[in-house]
Amino acid sequence: MADETTKPAEAASSEDSGPVFAIQRIYLKDLSFETPMGPSVFQKQWQPKVNQDLNTKNTKLEDDLYEVALRLTLTVTDGEDTIYLLEVKQAGIFAIKGLEAKQLTHIINTTCPNILFPYAREVVDSVLSKGSFPALMLPPINFDALFASALKQAEEESKASKDETETKH
Repeated sequence: MADETTKPAEAASSEDSGPVFAIQRIYLKDLSFETPMGPSVFQKQWQPKVNQDLNTKNTKLEDDLYEVALRLTLTVTDGEDTIYLLEVKQAGIFAIKGLEAKQLTHIINTTCPNILFPYAREVVDSVLSKGSFPALMLPPINFDALFASALKQAEEESKASKDETETKH
């Protein structure tokens, strides 16, 4: 009977259980908020124009452990005047193993940012509230579509450079 109780434990530890995806930690990596006009921004009417820039960066920390950082930069202007500038770097550490390279790239560039984006939106909302600015509803982002578009663009650029190389010879 003792053999029966140790076998499942040994099997669980030595058995390849397939692909693994686990969130280890989600954290705010960097935050910057500026109101270059100071209090004068609150003393006039303005028609804000919002410019949003978004990108991700990933770093392999150890085998099967990755940091993914989502950077969201919001610049709100009124004509030539910058009302505020907000940059949030929301990051996470993810344990990912048992995937082929193509699957891993897809997960890191789509699933991880999808997980991080709501946290970044909450930081934006909180900071704007504390800065005495109206809420800014950031629309959902389709990271799968962005990734597919980036792959297509890279493929086209690769093909164009290959065609260019072939015509030079």
